[in-house]
Amino acid sequence: MDEQDALAGRFEEHRNHLRAVAYRMLGSLSEADDAVQEAWLRLQRSDAEAIDNLGAWLTTVVGRVALNMLRTRRSRPEEPLDDRMPDPVVSPVDGTDPEHRALMADSVGLALLVVLETLTPDERLAFVLHDLFAVPFDEIAAMLGRTSAAARQLASRARRRVRGGAPEVEPDRARRREVVDAFFAAAHGGDLAALVAVLDPDIVLRADTGAGVQTVHGPAAVAGRAMSFRSPDQVRWPVLVNGAPGVVGTVDGRVFAIMGFTIERGLVVEIDILADPERLARMDLSAVVGQGA
Repeated sequence: MDEQDALAGRFEEHRNHLRAVAYRMLGSLSEADDAVQEAWLRLQRSDAEAIDNLGAWLTTVVGRVALNMLRTRRSRPEEPLDDRMPDPVVSPVDGTDPEHRALMADSVGLALLVVLETLTPDERLAFVLHDLFAVPFDEIAAMLGRTSAAARQLASRARRRVRGGAPEVEPDRARRREVVDAFFAAAHGGDLAALVAVLDPDIVLRADTGAGVQTVHGPAAVAGRAMSFRSPDQVRWPVLVNGAPGVVGTVDGRVFAIMGFTIERGLVVEIDILADPERLARMDLSAVVGQGA
């Protein structure tokens, strides 16, 4: 084995971790892969033997790359920040996909990713690296060109936003699936009262159709939207969406939507729907579609 092969092997040991960092930073699976690839290219151009802690070095590189990508994204006025839903991570209901288990190791649901999208790039870096991956503030400060105290303040501000915006998820997985099943049973049966009964009074539904994110608030409005899920041509495949109960919807074998549910205290508090045909077409859902209804 030559030096390049050995270096590639060492890098692969960190790939899942790096992809998890980049995904939380960017909310995009394709951009996360780009950030990880850039880290590999930079490693190839570096003196690997002089790197004491390769994992920490690579995490820093991915953090810097993702930060620059976020800043570039924010500088584009033609791309509103609230006009795109984060990419969902879709897994079989048994959760056996090892790559997805690594990616979702700390159960980063869509609800949290949506809140992270509201943070500034610097706040997001400080929160993700420190709170989710325990990177010291001194290292974060060096990435941002700020003091350690300023980096700590950024993370604290982000933490308050996250706590105020992300719901506390129902811990019982079986109970969460029961609530989702009850939601669809009520919608399919046209039982408006039963449907409203499983919805939180402050429920929010977000749908990304490719023309921007549409937001619906309140049980009555969400229940009305849910009645459109009654078509007999639709087939629903139970899945995990970012580790939480969800469904992939198909018509004639074609995926038309991915739906993720956030359950709190036995009620649906958030529904996130990806229905952008172009983004759906780029996703490989063969492992979950056709595996049982």
